[in-house]
Amino acid sequence: MEYVKLGRTGLDASRICLGCMTYGLPDRGTHEWTLDEEASRPLIRQALEAGINFFDTANVYSDGTSEEIVGKALRDFARRDEIVLATKVHGRMRPGPNGGGLSRKAILTEIDHSLARLGTDYVDLYQIHRYDHATPIEETMEALHDVVKAGKARYIGASSMYAWEFSKAQYTAELNGWTRFVSMQDHYNLLYREEEREMLPLCADQGVGVLPWSPLARGRLTRDWGTVTERSATDGFGNRLYQEGDRAIVEAVTRIAGDRGVPRAQVALAWLLHQHTVTAPIIGAAKPNHVEDAVAAVELELSDKELEELERPYGPHPISGH
Repeated sequence: MEYVKLGRTGLDASRICLGCMTYGLPDRGTHEWTLDEEASRPLIRQALEAGINFFDTANVYSDGTSEEIVGKALRDFARRDEIVLATKVHGRMRPGPNGGGLSRKAILTEIDHSLARLGTDYVDLYQIHRYDHATPIEETMEALHDVVKAGKARYIGASSMYAWEFSKAQYTAELNGWTRFVSMQDHYNLLYREEEREMLPLCADQGVGVLPWSPLARGRLTRDWGTVTERSATDGFGNRLYQEGDRAIVEAVTRIAGDRGVPRAQVALAWLLHQHTVTAPIIGAAKPNHVEDAVAAVELELSDKELEELERPYGPHPISGH
């Protein structure tokens, strides 16, 4: 496993981040395809043994049970000071007023709830899951700054928004002497490259680490086009992200993987890892080979010709994932 600095920080993170939306009680929340605690723990342990030290979850994943399962497994299998633990805030956790969003009340409430579920005194990276247009950005950034100063988070990050919104948040923090975001978790993969227009150049200019979510396009880059899985059959959000024209890219991945004699997932992840702005793709793992392929992709070198073949079929997409 390779380790890199997260943006301009001194924090060392593995080049693969284990995304933990896969782990949580199936009867809680909206992800009925998740793995329960018994099925999740071996995969978290496998990731640790493979050298992955970076774990990403969120308060909304499976109604908080993802944080509970991940927190317990990491306490049992790892030393807290040796891992990079990230979670998120924004989504609705309960009905009624103040049940979600990025108000001061919501942030200061939800960080305490997340820490209790995770069973830790702090998270290494506390991320806003989306931009909250109903709350002044000044209120959000000051509250996040106070979370850091209280020792409940080491760094803060953001996820999926327009570049102008991210820039506004950063300069608001800068103007007031508050903590700035060190990372951007955005939707980026071979089937969706709109982030290359504005967000990724902004992150490169500002020294912000990039943590792509859905690096395998909800698994579409790992299987024949049109294949239906248990997850894709119920994934209304994911089914809106991609389009019929993406088939040619999937076919290019298939050809190169066949020529190389490696699984398609390795090729798709290796392409992301070749992008100089990317710190660590956030991969989901429901089976042992998912972890194995992600780790192997770190060492898979693609030629310029292969990179061009993978990139050539891409066409513009509507903005999605925000």
